[in-house]
Amino acid sequence: MAALGRLSQALLRSSLTQSRRQLSATAGHGEEAAKTWKILTFVVALPGVAVCMLNMYLKEQSHSHEQPEFVPYSHLRIRSKRFPWGDGSKTLFHNPHVNALPDGYEGHDE
Repeated sequence: MAALGRLSQALLRSSLTQSRRQLSATAGHGEEAAKTWKILTFVVALPGVAVCMLNMYLKEQSHSHEQPEFVPYSHLRIRSKRFPWGDGSKTLFHNPHVNALPDGYEGHDE
């Protein structure tokens, strides 16, 4: 049993010594890693975000901005009581270009 204890102590000491050596060997690695990530940020990440923004902008410009046809489904836009703001039929974040009222879209000229 004593031999097993000495063996485990020796293994523990050797593993601690190796981890200390590895940590001291990589002490200057932090500055190199920071420089690498800074370069990657400016060379890869920011141009990637710019390309995605340009793609979204160009797709939005070619997109048609027409309202879809109103279909009066019975399970949508149910108003059991009036809303406590405005005229009572519009939701709090109502957008007349996108959201329909129970009887259809609001009339607007664009």
